Amino acid sequence: MIPFGEWLPDQSDLQNPGSTVAKNVLPAARGYRPFASLTEVSGAATARLRGIYATKLNDGTVLTFAGDDDDLYKLNTTNFTLGSINSGYAMTGDAYWRFVRFGDEVIAGGNDTDTLQGFTVGTDSAFATVTGAPAARELAVVRDFVVTGNVTYSGGTHRSRVRWSAINDATSWTIGTNQADFQDIPDAGQITGLVGGEFGVVLLEKAIARMQYVGSPLIFTFEKVETGHGCNYPSSVASLGPTQVFYLADDGFFMFNGQKSIPIGAEKVDQFFFDDLDFDNSDRISCTIDPENQCVMWGYPSVSGTGDPDRIIVYNYAVQKWSIAELDHELLSSSLTPTFSLEALDSISSTLEGLTTSLDSRFYSGGFFQLSAGKDKKIHTITGAPLSAVLETTEFEPANMRQSLVRSVTPYVTTKGSTAPTVTSQLASRSRQIDGFTYGTAVTLNNDNTCPIRGSGRYHRVRVSVTGDWRYALGVDIDASAMGQR
Repeated sequence: MIPFGEWLPDQSDLQNPGSTVAKNVLPAARGYRPFASLTEVSGAATARLRGIYATKLNDGTVLTFAGDDDDLYKLNTTNFTLGSINSGYAMTGDAYWRFVRFGDEVIAGGNDTDTLQGFTVGTDSAFATVTGAPAARELAVVRDFVVTGNVTYSGGTHRSRVRWSAINDATSWTIGTNQADFQDIPDAGQITGLVGGEFGVVLLEKAIARMQYVGSPLIFTFEKVETGHGCNYPSSVASLGPTQVFYLADDGFFMFNGQKSIPIGAEKVDQFFFDDLDFDNSDRISCTIDPENQCVMWGYPSVSGTGDPDRIIVYNYAVQKWSIAELDHELLSSSLTPTFSLEALDSISSTLEGLTTSLDSRFYSGGFFQLSAGKDKKIHTITGAPLSAVLETTEFEPANMRQSLVRSVTPYVTTKGSTAPTVTSQLASRSRQIDGFTYGTAVTLNNDNTCPIRGSGRYHRVRVSVTGDWRYALGVDIDASAMGQR
């Protein structure tokens, strides 16, 4: 079997050990798995979504919030409308809503204008200004503190300043009281990301710092563990805690392990990404982690698009492989499944046949992780039918140093449901490396489990397309023989 190898678009066609095409799929240890389409969950906000957040209460109830340019919303789990629970904000330009949970408080922020907003779960029905708090671009929870970065207060903006709340009190921000304080990190540009946990990680344009709690009088110490290199895209940060932080720099994709940054896209996808990125709209980049599939995803606008995000580049951190998907969206996020009642199902579809997600799915059970996205001012989940996938083998040479004739291709794609997917294969052949590849007509898999294709040349490549419900795509077998030589 010729496997669908690791997606390596940055490497040349000649002797590329992987593949140059892995579209609308998730990378796996052996081959690829499907990438799901969008499923609409909510009604529309007033403008495009700039943040989605969900939290689970002690009684199992799930609260889902969202924010756009002017409003903060809470999802109504009976009719799935987005109800405004405060307005008058100024989320414009490259600003995005950030949310954190601290005890019973949900704290929201994200721009230079609006002071932090607080919502007490189980008590409040709307967000309200947190008295004394700053406006902040970045938010995190580090040990017993709500921590902000890139802050504005008292008429001044401090791009490299970290400021934190009183200990164990998300609503108290008086500097010098109950360990509430601030710290500037000089000579490193502006803060572009914060990651919380037992210790904090502060990402700046030209440095990465560790934030360690030491108690009074210093409260926190700050150590630059990396200098001259940092995160240049504020909404490109996602983490599994302070020892596994993913981000995008001017020279590619990286993972910070708590001590240093490790390149994860070099000689693999970095060049492809920067060639494909619409830099004029790079502020539309967003990032999230899908822990179920062990993937981190960056949504971005491509140069062939309209300025809105239309592609998602995917990194499986468990097997260290990449893929890409084509999916229009506003931003990527994660959330939790709301609890559905029978009455609530009517808001999605009046018939069982009209449901885009099976009733057996945990989509309808509250409190489970789900990958989410904003689109058309609405919350969606990435839980729908698989997108049409395209995979390509590496270039292969069946007869060493000789021309060969390919007679058929057998793609190995496993079915998930009772209905087999539609699988087609295309063959491209060439006699010299300097010649171009031209793919022939797509041939559908027949009842003999083959795609009868004929093509001659020294070098060959197979492209497989899969539409429908499937589980794994592993590779292809070929029927080929050497041709005569002089």
